[in-house]
Amino acid sequence: MYTKTVMDHFQNPRNVGELPDADTVVEVGSPECGDTTRIFLKIDNNRIVDVKFQTLGCAAAIASSSMATEMIKGKTLEEAWKLTNHDVADALGGLPEKKMHCSMLAEGAIRQAINQYRTKQGLAPWTE
Repeated sequence: MYTKTVMDHFQNPRNVGELPDADTVVEVGSPECGDTTRIFLKIDNNRIVDVKFQTLGCAAAIASSSMATEMIKGKTLEEAWKLTNHDVADALGGLPEKKMHCSMLAEGAIRQAINQYRTKQGLAPWTE
């Protein structure tokens, strides 16, 4: 059902944990299945220098969070904002259609964290 990449990121997730000195922390949930993701961003000079996550959910949710954090680490906020759930699913080698909402959870968490940071900086939040 899942690709080897999905299983690897589920069994050996990258960037799991908390960042005590995070610049922004958000928690989002999926109404479809009840999964939740908390994401922590450390930002320096408009660049994500560190990222951690905590996800309570299925294999696809954990793998999506793991892959997404790998994909945004070291990126500018603008680059990270452009990451879509399809980018995450493609990087995982695909997700079953009924699990695509898991990659949407990762995308949503990243975008909410970026907008929370922008708001704290006195900047307008970004929209689609």
